[in-house]
Amino acid sequence: MNSSRFYPYIALVIGVIAVSTSAIFVKLTSAPAPVVAFYRLLFSTILIAPLFFIKCIGEVKGMAKKDWIYSAIAGVLLAFHFILWFESLNFTSVASSVVLVTLQPLFSFIGTYLFFKEKVSGIAAASGITAIAGSVVISWGDFQISGLALFGDILALAACTMITAYLLFGQGIRKRHSLTLYTFIVYGISSLTLLIYCLLFQFPLAPYPVTDWYYFLVLALVPTLLGHSLFNWSIKWVSTNVVSVMILFEPVGAIILAYYFLGEKVILSQVIGGSIIMVGIILFLLESRLKKTSKNELKPAS
Repeated sequence: MNSSRFYPYIALVIGVIAVSTSAIFVKLTSAPAPVVAFYRLLFSTILIAPLFFIKCIGEVKGMAKKDWIYSAIAGVLLAFHFILWFESLNFTSVASSVVLVTLQPLFSFIGTYLFFKEKVSGIAAASGITAIAGSVVISWGDFQISGLALFGDILALAACTMITAYLLFGQGIRKRHSLTLYTFIVYGISSLTLLIYCLLFQFPLAPYPVTDWYYFLVLALVPTLLGHSLFNWSIKWVSTNVVSVMILFEPVGAIILAYYFLGEKVILSQVIGGSIIMVGIILFLLESRLKKTSKNELKPAS
């Protein structure tokens, strides 16, 4: 048995753990959401730059016009994903925001069908619908708390559509180019987009407390360079659908961290809604495993 085929899945698990810290660090900063997003992506781009200039200058020449266009779109989508998601954390809890922002299967199923003609089975569709039902339960519970919490939930859902589209645009490019090249270009474009946004809407880029700068750097190192980069690396070997479903495990880690570091309590509707979403995940994973088992059984013996 070739153990290397499991590497993308191991990378996804590590990536999920890394991105689970993101909401905690964002909550701990005092800067506006677009500024936090800008420095997160800027520091990420700077940290990648040496490796890019050492290894990828020659590879840039091999990029087609379509690759540049898709990379630019992915960068803009990533920028607005962070703006919307970080802003949602100002209105709703880490539990609700993270659960909803990682609710990607429905958007991913539709996107991969439209762009890559990937078939979606009945069980996969049912898992997506189940996950959406869980998100409705969470949103209803937040609405009972306040209209602002519901507004935060809506922002988180909008951020979810952005990150799914970002992964879809990147899927094809990652199959043709290296991770370093792709992440440097996309993070650079995303940083530029966020800088323009901050200047246009007059968000101050300084001064901020020393602790904020520490959190900006940690956001670049852990959830971005370790977390998102591992997702981008995995996309070369697995479908966006698989990545999207694995990311749904992020809320578990984020909720635990929010409880210990922010003192946030989890309400009943979040527990019920989150449990329903987990059922959707299990359905999807079981269906994927059954598909692989069936394909292996159909292969002729060598």
